[in-house]
Amino acid sequence: MADAPAAGAPRDAQVRSAVPSPARTALVTGASRGIGREVALSLARLGVDVALLARDAARLESVAEEVRATGSTAVVLATDVSDPVAVRAAVGQAEEVLGSIDLLVNNAGALESEHPLWEADPEEWWSVFETNVRAPFLFNRYAVPGMIERGGGRVIDLASGASSHEMASASSAYNASKTALLRMGAKLHDEGFEHGIRVFELAPGVVKTDMSTSMSLHEGRTDWTPAERVTDVVNAIAAGELDMCSGWFLRVSHDTPASLRACAEQVAAEGTGRTARRLRVLPAGSDDPLADALTQR
Repeated sequence: MADAPAAGAPRDAQVRSAVPSPARTALVTGASRGIGREVALSLARLGVDVALLARDAARLESVAEEVRATGSTAVVLATDVSDPVAVRAAVGQAEEVLGSIDLLVNNAGALESEHPLWEADPEEWWSVFETNVRAPFLFNRYAVPGMIERGGGRVIDLASGASSHEMASASSAYNASKTALLRMGAKLHDEGFEHGIRVFELAPGVVKTDMSTSMSLHEGRTDWTPAERVTDVVNAIAAGELDMCSGWFLRVSHDTPASLRACAEQVAAEGTGRTARRLRVLPAGSDDPLADALTQR
């Protein structure tokens, strides 16, 4: 029996939607360090075979050894995520070795140096979009068709607080690209739900990584988000426990698997699924003539 439609799902999805099985395999981008490494190792401990992707082959091989120590299979894919030919080949290799890609974790990300927009370097600015938007598009483009052929699968995009609101210290490319990522994920959810595709925009809070410590916003910070909060939610998604939250923006500083399930139950009871955790422009006030159009569609 098909699962209930998730937020933003087509109205007839309850009848036509395929239901993906729990993940047995995963491809994690940006897996050589930081959050990507933690996600890959956590999935491996659950028995999920993992394709590890990043540019640094030596770092990836080190992570692969840790994955194999858990008893799971590891595939090392040293790949430039902005190269369409290389991405397509990497997805094909992962599918060939693992037999499938049941879970895609678009974790690779980039952050430009902090400057006002009018002082930004055009090449650096656009390179952030290459990593934060084009790369997830490429992996979705080449991995999702195989998921659909096999009855469905799941995609996790590593979003950010910058996906839902402007971050004053983050430069414009990071803010704009993480917002675009959220929109792209919502579209994939809308189009893919009936084919068994479940999509999650997961903001990891402020985990202590090379990227987060380079931001002036976090200078002197001591209260970091534990990586386990991220991996707990990723593991629940992999197991199919949060499919009712497909299409949602999730943030692990506030969300847990249990709280998300409770929130989904409330959404189902109130019938607010079309707009639950979706990106919206706020009205100027209660008398704004655009209030309904902005918040209810």
